Amino acid sequence: MTDFLQLFFSGLATGAIYGLAALGFTLLWQASGTINFAQGEFVMLPAFMMLGFLSLGAPLAVSFVFSVVLAVVVLGWVFKRGIVDPLFKYGMMPIVVATIGLSIAMRNGVRAGYSAEAHPFPSLFADKLYTIAGVTITLSDIGTFVVALALVLATQAFITKTVTGRAMQAVAQNTESASVLGINVPRMIFYAFAINAVLAVAAALLVTPTYLAKFDMGESLGTKAFFAAIIGGFNNSRGALLGGLIVGVCENLAAAYISPAYKDAVALVIFMVVILFKPQGLLGKKEERKV
Repeated sequence: MTDFLQLFFSGLATGAIYGLAALGFTLLWQASGTINFAQGEFVMLPAFMMLGFLSLGAPLAVSFVFSVVLAVVVLGWVFKRGIVDPLFKYGMMPIVVATIGLSIAMRNGVRAGYSAEAHPFPSLFADKLYTIAGVTITLSDIGTFVVALALVLATQAFITKTVTGRAMQAVAQNTESASVLGINVPRMIFYAFAINAVLAVAAALLVTPTYLAKFDMGESLGTKAFFAAIIGGFNNSRGALLGGLIVGVCENLAAAYISPAYKDAVALVIFMVVILFKPQGLLGKKEERKV
């Protein structure tokens, strides 16, 4: 039982990271009606941004703030204006294809322009261990879970409880009607991409100390985050966290009790089961969307 609990709690920390990355998928879908398959690379790039600022002698907090500003510009404004805006009128498929191409370009660009090696990254939390009922939990695991949970709940509250958040959802549901009601459609869509960029930097800050800064770190993370978003419910921000936690815990248990070789297949298996029996996800709801 102790081993099981050890695996369970460490899986929660990993799952929280998946959930935070999955939140980007659900946010863009809820607020702008788009899907970004470069989401994993949107986490990878800020990791290298922060690494660059750290190499110049900036503290971790300052590097994080500078990276947030840079990410909002590059992953928010430039991404929206350069890819989403020109393709949005043609429907979802061109955006999907473009973001897949973007993810490949970002990986190869970082590998060629920075390094193909894995780089260590400082942790946000002190290296402390806590033993509770025979189960050892690190401060990093606790902190990662708490920070991810707080960000998910804050984003959900913003989307559902504020005037701006509801306006963003109205734009995603029906752009023309939202415009008639006086909502500034381009601004609302930009807000969605800007918030996604900030969340990507936060995810990079949490995930990179464990997985190291590497050009392909976003490939697996993006895939599992996408599965987690669908498992939890693509139109529910809390569902993103739930899906991430389920994937993280089940991965740990499968690696320990079955075989490490099956670890990366767990997310796909859970995704297939959920999509067969509850296509809207565990916390998602059926909705009609005007295209």
